[in-house]
Amino acid sequence: MAKNQAKQHQPRKLRVDDEVIVIAGKEKGKRGTIMFIDRKSDKVIVQGVNRVTRFQRPTQDNPQGGQIDVEMPLHISNIMYYDAKLKKGVRVGYDQKDGRKVRVERGAGGNGEIKEKDKKK
Repeated sequence: MAKNQAKQHQPRKLRVDDEVIVIAGKEKGKRGTIMFIDRKSDKVIVQGVNRVTRFQRPTQDNPQGGQIDVEMPLHISNIMYYDAKLKKGVRVGYDQKDGRKVRVERGAGGNGEIKEKDKKK
């Protein structure tokens, strides 16, 4: 099996709207909510983390140009699911409960099943 095919079938443990903490890099220790996940490059955009200033060129719509703050992507290996009760990052895995697959916290102090947030429509 090719490397990219194996990568497609890996279970995705982090999801949009999960609260995460950055565990490596210049933003280490910062927390935020996942806004977007790029599955091809294994990058995520976390709200309020890894912000950079982008300069806008003057156009007809925006004659003055200006500066905007943008969140840049982080590699998924540099973030971890954040447990508010433990106040630290925990690993995420899957278990079978009542015939269905559920996400659970792994490791010391893990509280068990992760409550899924209601989907917005």
